[in-house]
Amino acid sequence: MAARVVLREITNEEGNRLLRIVRRTSGSVVTWRRAQIVLLAAQGMTPPRISEVVFTDPDTVREVIHNFNRDGFDALYPRYRGGRPQTFTLPKRQEIKRIALSDPQDLGQPFATWSLAKLADYLVAEGVVTDISHEGLRQLLHAEGVRFQAVRTWKRSSDPDFEPKRDRIVELYAQAEAGEAVVICLDEFGPLNLQPQPGGKGWAPRAKPKRIRATFNRPHGIRHLISAYDVGADRLYGHIKKRKGRVEFLEFCRYIRSLYPPEIRRTSCLTTSAPTRATRSASGRPTTTSSWPLRPSTRPG
Repeated sequence: MAARVVLREITNEEGNRLLRIVRRTSGSVVTWRRAQIVLLAAQGMTPPRISEVVFTDPDTVREVIHNFNRDGFDALYPRYRGGRPQTFTLPKRQEIKRIALSDPQDLGQPFATWSLAKLADYLVAEGVVTDISHEGLRQLLHAEGVRFQAVRTWKRSSDPDFEPKRDRIVELYAQAEAGEAVVICLDEFGPLNLQPQPGGKGWAPRAKPKRIRATFNRPHGIRHLISAYDVGADRLYGHIKKRKGRVEFLEFCRYIRSLYPPEIRRTSCLTTSAPTRATRSASGRPTTTSSWPLRPSTRPG
């Protein structure tokens, strides 16, 4: 049985130096990770427990501790060979970009947002790169068009079959863009109306801007827009209607079907707006709470 790897006794000066390495935001990620391993070992943590904290394997932790016991702080700094700095190939850059744009929790990480330190540490731990500095990672992501931005909210569907339906729609979009299918996305928008919009600037007392009336009349009623988008042809169609009921929606669908020869197989993607729900109920098809594609149809209308 192999002997247990134990960190040697470190002085206060060595402990303070390790803290300075761990706390600074610049420098080599490899040095930062090794200093973190040694500092955790100095606190009495075992190699398996340290490996869980720094997201690496216990053998790597034991090797870092063993090297530090033998070489001291020289073991924290990677021994690079001479030559130009490491460059990343296009596939490697795309892999780094993909990981940066992913959700850390989907990759098994216990946090919700990547920082430069966490991302660089993950790339080294997973073997994507051997070493990369925080500034080098920032410059690489900047060149790839990735920016560090505030997280915004979004709504998630409550439909238990949302993911299969979403994947089916994405598959249809890919087929349409490749010219292998005709995919039509239908939706409605309304009510549309003319209303005064605040605009322009003018002189006014402080914190008392000029105002316009927010109430207005609609003497000519309102309108609704029923539209369709051909994904493959990148073409948009739309009709303005006074109503957006089932009759108007089916009329527009028949118009869209008349634009294609009868032998062309067409797939329609609809949302769960009121006209489409009424259309599905009248046709005997089930309704749902998320966007989903209808079955391909070869019949007009």
